[in-house]
Amino acid sequence: MIRRPGTILGLLTGLNFLNYLDRMLVAAVLPRIQSELHLSNFEGGLLATVFLLGYFVTAPVFGALADRGPRKGLIAFGVLTWSVATAASGLAGSLLALLAARAVVGIGEASYATLAPTIIDDITPPEKKGKALSIFYLAMPLGSALGYVLGGFVEKHWGWRAVFFVGGGPGIVLALSCLLIVEPVRKLQTVKVRIRDSARALLRIPHFRRSVAGYCAQTAAIGAFAYWAPKFLETRYGLALDKANFLFGAVTVAAGAVGTILGGQWTDRTLARLPLGARHDDHPTRVGSNALLRICAYGVGFATPLCAAAFLAPSSTMFFVLVFFVEVGLFLATSPLNTIVLRAVPVELRASSMALSIFAIHILGDLWSPPLLGLLQDYLIITVAMMGLPALLAVATFLWWPRPSEAREDLPSP
Repeated sequence: MIRRPGTILGLLTGLNFLNYLDRMLVAAVLPRIQSELHLSNFEGGLLATVFLLGYFVTAPVFGALADRGPRKGLIAFGVLTWSVATAASGLAGSLLALLAARAVVGIGEASYATLAPTIIDDITPPEKKGKALSIFYLAMPLGSALGYVLGGFVEKHWGWRAVFFVGGGPGIVLALSCLLIVEPVRKLQTVKVRIRDSARALLRIPHFRRSVAGYCAQTAAIGAFAYWAPKFLETRYGLALDKANFLFGAVTVAAGAVGTILGGQWTDRTLARLPLGARHDDHPTRVGSNALLRICAYGVGFATPLCAAAFLAPSSTMFFVLVFFVEVGLFLATSPLNTIVLRAVPVELRASSMALSIFAIHILGDLWSPPLLGLLQDYLIITVAMMGLPALLAVATFLWWPRPSEAREDLPSP
């Protein structure tokens, strides 16, 4: 059995690495899929949308189930489901078959992505939550980067179908390991609560609403950017697809690691400076949420103008230099943002809060942004089409920016 918090964190982080690797496989080989299956840019973008439909529709269900009972069985189910469906993606012979496989991948990932952060939150003391979540979410840039690199390499040597066979295999083996986790004792809902009632209770919390609203705009921009970046590099700068994937993956690894680690450290330092009552994990306060939202606003605000400049860069070298700093700013927000989602709500609703945030950021974020950006590319120059992304980042910055009135309200009582 797996009892040590560090071992549990390592296992869940490793699975999150595979989670994000899988998400980027389609983006890495999208031009080849489009060529063989004769897909327009809009149809290519739908492959991201249908994945997210499966993902966000089932996330609240998993969250509600987890708030009333054990989570490890649901996580194991999710890992096994997404891994088998990833391998099945390589067998698809039509757009419809590939859409079906990607939808099932989304269902599997919904279980894991919803519940794993809540276990990490339960096993980590308040003063180390930022560090623990930064380790867990470090798998986002690392897994995404390897997805690009692995996808480009395997596609070049064995074709795009083999990419999905390679990507799906490890998760099938690791799924059963989740059943060995010894879950910490936690407060559970003692009565059956409808998903709608949990959502209504969460949406009455102001800082939960504001954090998730900005998260929606940021996710829409990141989702579309990550999905179309390899094709942008191939189209605008004439890079070979495998080279575009490798370089974009390398930049994502470096920038993502820097941004995620800095964000985690900044989160811990910020929480450590709060009044003693505001630090306690079971008593979330407005001052703590405001302090963490400020980190998010600074990171994304830094990235916004650089993102616009990157798409106008005259060379691929300048593009990658600018994108490095863009991604540092974006990943800087990861740890504080997810800490807010978990700490701004009652303990017994944390799985539901994570599930609702996932539901919201996808239905209002990257569910529609990849196909919409693809549609824009069907009618506009690709550089012009990309300019919608920094506009979305500007919206996120506005929603998270510190409010003077809230800062006054949050001053501790004398």
